[in-house]
Amino acid sequence: MNASEIKQDWQIQKILTHVIRLGLNNTMESIIEITDEAIQKLLQKQKEEQFAYIRLGITGGGCAGFEYVFDSTNHEPLSEDVVIDFGKLKFLMDKISLPYLLGMTLDYRKEGLNEVFKFINPKEEAACGCGVSINFDLSKVEADENKITAIQL
Repeated sequence: MNASEIKQDWQIQKILTHVIRLGLNNTMESIIEITDEAIQKLLQKQKEEQFAYIRLGITGGGCAGFEYVFDSTNHEPLSEDVVIDFGKLKFLMDKISLPYLLGMTLDYRKEGLNEVFKFINPKEEAACGCGVSINFDLSKVEADENKITAIQL
């Protein structure tokens, strides 16, 4: 990366940080929402496991086409990561996943003997019966992608 590319990447990161904190043009909610239940459980897990970040994203896979990424990590953010700061909890999201996850809510639910973190994503169009694989309404993803691109210019 040359100096110009580093400066441009830094400016994009700075703009995305403002987008995360303020919302897109004050017309949208923050990038993600986290329920109180999810925050409490993540803080408990963080205390037990001593991780620095939680990585959120999407990856190709499963019968519906995509799967969510949800992992704890101590690795520092990569250049293509957006850091979402919730105080004691910090999330990492790669820039490619951003338009897919923009506007989603992370929830924690205890259902009988099962405990699960649940992605509530208005852009989900379909989910496989296994509960792991999902697909997206690409028109909603593209609409948010265009808003993010417009802010970066």
